Amino acid sequence: MRAAAQSQNYRAGGGSQAIRSRDDALAYAFTRLPATYAAAIAVFNALREICDLEPRSLLDVGAGPSTAAFAASEAFAGLADIRLLEPNAHMQELGSALLAQAARPALRAASYHGSFAPRPAVAPADLVVASYVAGELVPNELASFAQALWAATAQVLVVIEPGTPAGYGRIMQIRGLLIGGGAHVAAPCPHERDCPLVAPDWCHFAQRLPRLRDHQRVKGANVPFEDEKFSYVVLSRAPPRRVDARVLAPPKLTKSAVTAELCTAQGVVTDSAARRDGDDYRRRKSWRWGDGVSRSDTNKCDAAG
Repeated sequence: MRAAAQSQNYRAGGGSQAIRSRDDALAYAFTRLPATYAAAIAVFNALREICDLEPRSLLDVGAGPSTAAFAASEAFAGLADIRLLEPNAHMQELGSALLAQAARPALRAASYHGSFAPRPAVAPADLVVASYVAGELVPNELASFAQALWAATAQVLVVIEPGTPAGYGRIMQIRGLLIGGGAHVAAPCPHERDCPLVAPDWCHFAQRLPRLRDHQRVKGANVPFEDEKFSYVVLSRAPPRRVDARVLAPPKLTKSAVTAELCTAQGVVTDSAARRDGDDYRRRKSWRWGDGVSRSDTNKCDAAG
């Protein structure tokens, strides 16, 4: 019952305000923690592709049970100072229990702080993460929240939201506000122009993760995996090394060709290669939704929007 309610809450855009007891927090750990961890790992992997970042400090805003902190520690071994902002006491309790068992000393030493108002006054960190938290704000708080995140960012800010039109909309608002404040877009966009996608399309990605037996039982699922859909933006203080194009959807493979939709600095393009094209075809067959690709691999593009 609790697990089903948690899943419904997050599909509807809810957040940790629905966590009112220790059992609610445990239900969250079974239903949502694996998926949000998988999304964070995917985003940090994309970040490592385009930024020579070796952060020493992390600020996790709306940290929940420290999910993004665990993912960041996996991606960036040099993290030594980890601070977590989370107002929900039950999430803090669960996160503290998980951190106490962590293999990495920096995680075991991580500190929880109770409040994250739309204007958190905190010391800057090299890497700031706000994962699945912007949706918990009322709309008129989003601008001040974004500005506070950026003020706390010494090097790179990562914002992750559910891969829904509403989550994408919040990402676009934060992106636009902070570009105006001098931020550089590092990922997923290969540019700082307005998003070229037009409704009903929206920019989002998917990360597949396995479901263990208990995970399947709690979620009432029959398949041994799930796909977590998410939207994100990475913003940096320094000009980044961007990819030339980003794969916007699973490429379409037929017996004779492979075709992919790409976001580029020139807009959305359709890229294709026929089987007879040899290496070009084989490279495209290896592309996955969300991959960054280089200009040398996109020489058969036609404008799509």
